[in-house]
Amino acid sequence: MAVTDDTRGEAESRRGWLDGVRASRTGRLTLKIVIGVIGAALVIGGLLLVPLPGPGWLIVFAGLAVLATEFAWAHRLLEFAKKTLSAWTDWLKRQNWPVRIIVGGVTLAVAAVIVYFALRLTTGVDLLQMARGFLT
Repeated sequence: MAVTDDTRGEAESRRGWLDGVRASRTGRLTLKIVIGVIGAALVIGGLLLVPLPGPGWLIVFAGLAVLATEFAWAHRLLEFAKKTLSAWTDWLKRQNWPVRIIVGGVTLAVAAVIVYFALRLTTGVDLLQMARGFLT
C-alpha cells in the first residue's frame, strides 16, 4: 500500500497537534497522565487475562506500546519483550515436529487446567464431575 500525500498530511497533522499539546508544561503533564492511565489500564487488564485463553499478552503489548509513546522505560521494556518473543519463536521454529507438538500440548494442558479451576472457583462448575456424569 503506497503512502499518499493525504496520509502523510494526516500523520503530520497529528504530530503537530501532539507537539502543540507538549508545548506547554500543563499539556505535557496532562498528556503523560492520560497516556499513563490508559497504558496502565491496558497492561493491568492484559495481565489479568494472561492465565485465561485469549489475547492477554497481546493486550499487555498494546498497553506497553501506548506507554512507550511517552515513557522511555516502557519503550525499553517493549523492545526487550519483542526481542525475547522473537528469540522464543525463532527457537521454536528451529525445533523438530515432536518438540513443537510437546510445546503445543503443554500449552493446551496448562490452558485447560486454568479454565477448569477458573470455572470451578468462580461458578462452582466442576467439568470433571460433569464429564464423569456423561460417561456413566
